[in-house]
Amino acid sequence: MDPLGIDGVWRHTPPVHSDPRGSFYEAFRAADLPGRRFDLAQVNCSVSARGVLRGVHFADVPPGQAKYVMCLSGSVMDVVVDLRTGSPTFGRSQSVVLDDVTRSAVLVAEGLGHGFMALTERATVMYLCSEPYAPAREHGVHPLDPALGIGWPADVEPVLSEKDAKAPTLDEALRAGLLPDYQACQEFYETRR
Repeated sequence: MDPLGIDGVWRHTPPVHSDPRGSFYEAFRAADLPGRRFDLAQVNCSVSARGVLRGVHFADVPPGQAKYVMCLSGSVMDVVVDLRTGSPTFGRSQSVVLDDVTRSAVLVAEGLGHGFMALTERATVMYLCSEPYAPAREHGVHPLDPALGIGWPADVEPVLSEKDAKAPTLDEALRAGLLPDYQACQEFYETRR
């Protein structure tokens, strides 16, 4: 696992073993996680057309919802945003391309915002979740908010759900008290070791 530019985000690129029959790789190994426990509660799979933008989503902490995200077919731009108030990297985003060639995956800690955009005509994303979906504690921040500074591809027209299109900006979410607290997240992470 390689740490990325925001505390709580790691990328894993597994070795892919190929031969004339095809290929094999280990998509997830709990023992490889960076000093934390990941209790698998739910597995989600989404199939998206080019330009579909899902997110930026996050959940109340505790318990939050950690995610381990991989692209099974096609390619996506995967984005993590630090939404933890008081964090040294608050408001910063980190993006990586996940695809069916490198087979990289991203581990996203609780309290961070997550989203992705499909870059190919069809992209299948699977993500393991540490907690089940709970609508009452799920939130979003508008993925096209300029304050997030996300460099979505200029040549791809974003397609948002009605819910994501109506999500508050980062500033609106902050003023409404929706965002997780960095110190509370740090304390929660200690319980996941």
